[in-house]
Amino acid sequence: MAERGAGRYVARLVVVAYLFFLVAWPLFLVGQNTFEGGLENLRGILQDPDVVHALRLSLIVAVIAVVVNTVFGVGVSLLLVRYEFPGKRLLSALLDVPLSVSPIVVGLSLVLVYGGRNGWFGPTLESAGLQVIFATPGIVMATAFVALPLVIREVVPVLEEVGDEQEQAARSLGANALQTFWRITLPAIKWGVIYGVVLSLARSLGEFGAVKVVSGNVLGETRTTTLVVEEKYLNFDKGGAYAAAFLLALVAVAAIIVVSLLRPKESK
Repeated sequence: MAERGAGRYVARLVVVAYLFFLVAWPLFLVGQNTFEGGLENLRGILQDPDVVHALRLSLIVAVIAVVVNTVFGVGVSLLLVRYEFPGKRLLSALLDVPLSVSPIVVGLSLVLVYGGRNGWFGPTLESAGLQVIFATPGIVMATAFVALPLVIREVVPVLEEVGDEQEQAARSLGANALQTFWRITLPAIKWGVIYGVVLSLARSLGEFGAVKVVSGNVLGETRTTTLVVEEKYLNFDKGGAYAAAFLLALVAVAAIIVVSLLRPKESK
């Protein structure tokens, strides 16, 4: 028993040390370097119109991507858990592709499909007045793609755990599909959806590789905050790079902390 207890403490120590050196310490150093000169670094980027535009664009893109992935993710989760159909395992496997493929490959693939001259659909879309690549729609598509599985992988286990007995009871009492979803299914999976939304938001805000390929990195138009971090770091403006990175990390970490603090109160 003593050996088993000692092994448990060693395992905990290893996990804590791993998380500290891989996550906590780097984030702490980003914050420390951001405020090394007081609020000058933050004030500097918030007074730069191009950086403010990049922050606004990142937020808009992230919100759109999260909404799209939430609606799609909940629908696909219901499809995978509640129905049997040919190709179900293949569909489930394909949903993990965004997590296994490099974002650079994702961006290049979107360029090949929706690019202007050589893309499959690019010339047709541009003739209709819609530019995808090197514009906001392309950034949204790239961001939504890389964060696609996060809502699904949070909701599917919850759906499997709660089962469908209450849904069947509601339908037997005359509830239609929409009423069953809003009154029975959604309340049962709400925390899975919320966690998926938070993870999708964090992933969307931090996307770099795919966005760099499809955006064109046009100053004041298609430059996102992650591209600002790279540009300032390469131009030896490390204070500005740290400040922009700190704002991205702050939003993501704050969202995760808030959800973690609220869930026990809601579940009591």
